[in-house]
Amino acid sequence: MKIEDTLENQFDELGNDHISTSEDTPLRKDAFVLDDATKIERIRENVRDIMLTLGLDLNDDSLKGTPNRVAKMYVNEIFGGLHPNKKPKASTFDNKYKYGEMLVEKNITLYSTCEHHFLPIVGRAHVAYISNGTVVGLSKMNRVVDYYAKRPQVQERLNIQIVRELQKVLGTEDVACVIDAKHLCVNSRGIRDIDSSTVTAEYGGKFKEELVRREFLNYLNLDTHF
Repeated sequence: MKIEDTLENQFDELGNDHISTSEDTPLRKDAFVLDDATKIERIRENVRDIMLTLGLDLNDDSLKGTPNRVAKMYVNEIFGGLHPNKKPKASTFDNKYKYGEMLVEKNITLYSTCEHHFLPIVGRAHVAYISNGTVVGLSKMNRVVDYYAKRPQVQERLNIQIVRELQKVLGTEDVACVIDAKHLCVNSRGIRDIDSSTVTAEYGGKFKEELVRREFLNYLNLDTHF
């Protein structure tokens, strides 16, 4: 077997097993040299080429606008979290009411994209922290999840990036995140297991202690139907 075929098989295996090579999103140094309009134009032409290669008729009314729609969706929506200028500003406040217990924001809706097949990841994120004197607005926790989800992702990396960002914002190691999500690259292709989901977790500071971690996980089991 040629060396090129061997390497290609290794890359396929890595992607099919959803293995991450870094806790940072792999980006080139020139990732933001092009403006968004130029990126949309280039992606539009590439999507058009893919569709033509597949034999689709781009003169059809239903298909003629697809390359442009996909290009705008990639740049402005589902991969909008790649650009550092779009990172949410997380305003913090002094914990004047001296709340010293765990704060949990659970069932945060999560939409991301598998970086190996560019298929959706859909699920829930559960985030918690213990204040050391600083608190953050609740919606900012959702926005941090959304920002890091809006990029090609591996679920383990997404956990880590959410926790690292909130640790930096809050000035504490005591942050945790659990994600439970379905990967359409597993559910709709390959093994095509429509029922399985993937659970990952990242624990920092006090959350590495068994009792604290158990308290957090017990909160996730609360019935919160209103």
